[in-house]
Amino acid sequence: MILQPLVSVDGALPGPVLTEIAALYATNHAFFELSGDFPDPHHITVEQVATALADELSHDGAEVLLARSAGRLVGLAATLAHHPDPASGDPDPWIGLLLIDAGAHREGFGRTVATLVEDRFRAAGRAGVRIAVLDNNPKAVAFWKSQGYTALRRARDRELGRDCTVMRKPLGTTRPGHAGELGRGTADETPFA
Repeated sequence: MILQPLVSVDGALPGPVLTEIAALYATNHAFFELSGDFPDPHHITVEQVATALADELSHDGAEVLLARSAGRLVGLAATLAHHPDPASGDPDPWIGLLLIDAGAHREGFGRTVATLVEDRFRAAGRAGVRIAVLDNNPKAVAFWKSQGYTALRRARDRELGRDCTVMRKPLGTTRPGHAGELGRGTADETPFA
């Protein structure tokens, strides 16, 4: 699996990539029904996805990483290098979104993308990573717990005021089970939520 940063060209997202991402979003209507991010989760348009991605990337230190397996877009992760509110005092980077093609759920892609994102933060010397998981998404809460994240507090998200649980995972210098080895970066070839 390869993680590739989404890069704009002359201030715009490339059309073919944007179309791929919109198709990925469209497979996840069940998640978007829970999140309320789109007015009609069964009809997500390229324009809506372009706006959502522009919003993600408008934050300082934001990055959208495209996850490809055998050349196919199977997921994406939106990350923040730090909490968007500098007054928070939060030292950790954040995973803002982990989205896997719904047709490929339960194939290990979510776990792999999460690990690759953690490896990137670990390689950058970060001590931990956080995520805010919507409380109305118990499958996502269970997924992140299975990845070693623990609940820190209940909160409301900054965008829509939705109830969520802020979770954190400490990042050591090595990945568990990989003693003495930093994560293999973004060229790992192994198999959210």
